[in-house]
Amino acid sequence: MKKVMTYMLVGLLLLGAVNISVAGSGRGGFMGFIAGCCFGIRAAGDYNEGKDIHWREWCILIPCAGAVFAIWNGVDGANGMTTAELAQQYGSEYY
Repeated sequence: MKKVMTYMLVGLLLLGAVNISVAGSGRGGFMGFIAGCCFGIRAAGDYNEGKDIHWREWCILIPCAGAVFAIWNGVDGANGMTTAELAQQYGSEYY
């Protein structure tokens, strides 16, 4: 019975994800959903505004190795890295 309920909830979530309305910018949809689920609301908002998801954010999803990239991001945050510096380093398509 637990498996049936689990499958029903997963199906309901997938059906809800299919009918996501795009808010004016032409982006969003499934990729906006993935950005929000995996990387948080800031990455989802930036993606919907036309920015791409940075390779360091994708690397966080790799099991075990993702911890290295998460620590790297934390060290950059602790050192006071700003989005202006990230845009200068990686380009304006990400930040």
